[in-house]
Amino acid sequence: MGEYDHASWQEAILESFRRHKAEWGLRVRPSLRLQTSPTRFRVPDVTVMRRDQPIEQILTRPPFAVFEVLSPEDTLRRMHRKLGDYAAMGIAHVYVIDPAGPVYYRFQNGDLRSAQHFGAPGEAIHFPLAAIAALLD
Repeated sequence: MGEYDHASWQEAILESFRRHKAEWGLRVRPSLRLQTSPTRFRVPDVTVMRRDQPIEQILTRPPFAVFEVLSPEDTLRRMHRKLGDYAAMGIAHVYVIDPAGPVYYRFQNGDLRSAQHFGAPGEAIHFPLAAIAALLD
């Protein structure tokens, strides 16, 4: 966090959703605090909310999706706990991007697996994750 590459990826994720925010009925925010349990707070790099979700200064309801962008000092092992908190909150779409690859992962059912697409075929919001990298400048 706070480095050029990290900020560039964060901006590209934001832009990829903002381009379709009206069509998909979404709001997208960087570094928005979530209360994942009564005693734990997390701040994902990017949070995607459905437009009909009530606005809260600190989210207590699960957003539609969250993204984490790995920094050089991050490890997937350390990230696993944070991702588990997101899943326990009920967030359906939890993604991690490793800019060094770039490699994209989806956290689902306690596992971090390589992913090529956001969402799934047949879902209203579905696109290749490489489209995010295409927005980097």
